[in-house]
Order: sequence, then C-alpha cells, then structure tokens
Amino acid sequence: MRASQGNDGEALSEDDGFDQPDLANYGLQRRDSVAMARWHGVLAFGREHVVVVVVALAVGLVFAVMTFLHSRPDVVPLSGAGGASPSVGGQVSATATPSAQPSPDPVVKVHVLGAVVRPGVVTLPRGARVQDAIEAAGGLAADADPAQLNLAAVLDDGSQIVIGTTAQPDGRVNGGTGGTGGATDAKVNLNTASQAELETLPGIGPVTAQKIMTWRDQHGRFSDISELQEIDGIGPKTMAQLEPYVCV
Repeated sequence: MRASQGNDGEALSEDDGFDQPDLANYGLQRRDSVAMARWHGVLAFGREHVVVVVVALAVGLVFAVMTFLHSRPDVVPLSGAGGASPSVGGQVSATATPSAQPSPDPVVKVHVLGAVVRPGVVTLPRGARVQDAIEAAGGLAADADPAQLNLAAVLDDGSQIVIGTTAQPDGRVNGGTGGTGGATDAKVNLNTASQAELETLPGIGPVTAQKIMTWRDQHGRFSDISELQEIDGIGPKTMAQLEPYVCV
C-alpha cells in the first residue's frame, strides 16, 4: 500500500476514502437518484388516482342522469268521454268508459175520434199538433167540420181529439194544451146536468142538449148511458164519443 506524507507529517493512505471531488459528485448523484425515484413514485401514484377519480366521476354522472330521468312525472292525457281513465301512479287504465246509450225519442199517445177516416189511438212525437194527429188517423172524413178546432194546438200525452161534423160541428181537444172547450176529468151526470154542462160534451150542441133534457123530463131519469141512443141525433158514432164523459 502506498502512503503519502501530509503537511502535518501524518501518513495518509489512498484506501482511506475517495478524493474530495469524487465524494461530492457521488453525494449529488445519490440525492438525484432518490429524488427521481420519489417523483416517479408520486407520478405513478397520481396517474392511478386520476384514473380512479375519472371513473368515479363518470359513474356519478350516469347515476345522476338516470335519477333525473326516473324522477320526471309521467304525462297522462286527460280522459274524455268514452276514453281511458288515469289510475294511481300515473298509469293509464285500459278499461274504457262505456258510452251512454241514446235515449229513445219521447212520444205521446192521442185518442182521435169523430169524423176521421180511422178513429183510434195514434202515437206521435212529443210536440205534435192537432193537425198531425188528424193526419195520423187517416185524415178528415167527408162530413168532417174541424172549424172549431185549433189545428195548431200542441198535444199532451193522453189527449183526446173530437172531430165535429157539418151536422154537429162541435169539435174539441180534451185533456190537451189547446182547442176549443177545455175538458175536465169529471164526468157529466145525465140526470143532473144543465143544458150548458151537456153542451160541453163532444158531439153535443144546443139542439141535442135540449133533446136530452126533454127525454129526461119525459122518462124521469136515465138508468143507463146507452139510453142516449134513443134520442134523435145520437147514433153509435156519437155514442162512442160520449161514453168516456157521461155517467148516470
């Protein structure tokens, strides 16, 4: 081993250490290596966390969008007539409301008698008039005289129309809304009625009413309404008109 003499006379060996410049360089290099290793570790740690953060943000964004879409209220159309009705939870019921059945048109039944072609009960739409009822009964007979009737009178259900003749022009509407001579539900008693009361009967004029009173005076009283046919001028047709309105 080679030794050297120092200034102080101490012997220094070349193996005791590095030269001062080499030692300084070695320290710097070592610090740089440690620092670089730390930065590499930091950079590697940072990249891994950045990936994790990005994935977490993406997952959070997807979750937020789906939550927003599911939280929006369902739009349910209002149900109209015969349409589907909304149920609880925004769902639309598939059961359709049954449509209302149209109601039949209202009608009235009217009894037409007297000088018409086909006397009897006719069915007319509500709001029909006397003229409509006469046409429904076949029209006027040859000897008819409807001059005393209000042909434009509106008929009620259950009305009775009596068509007068040229011999006895005493037409009337009984139980309706118009016509000459309004009728009452009370029957006329043949044994107690005055001439004025008798003249309110269908087909009975002043002359026939006087004949009824004369027959009553001669026979004392009527025992049956059919005895009216014994009076001149009251035949089967007139009798059919009188039956609903007279009593004894």
